[in-house]
Amino acid sequence: MGSIHRFPGLDPADVAVGTRLKQWRQVRGIGTDALALALHLSPEQVRLAEAGRAHLNSLQIAAATACLSLPVWALMSDTPAY
Repeated sequence: MGSIHRFPGLDPADVAVGTRLKQWRQVRGIGTDALALALHLSPEQVRLAEAGRAHLNSLQIAAATACLSLPVWALMSDTPAY
């Protein structure tokens, strides 16, 4: 990953998870504040995660999927895992 002026590049995995998180949050009609509360993060941290600029750990991903009533694979992959 490249960087400009010592700013780190974005991790493609974080971008993919963040994109899926935002899409599912919007589909489910859950606000940023409610998701932030479930993840024990600030709304700004949730927005950064949705933009791929913050990494969510496994506990945060589990909390997000529970809040959104999703299986874990829904945030980790576009392919269903059964």
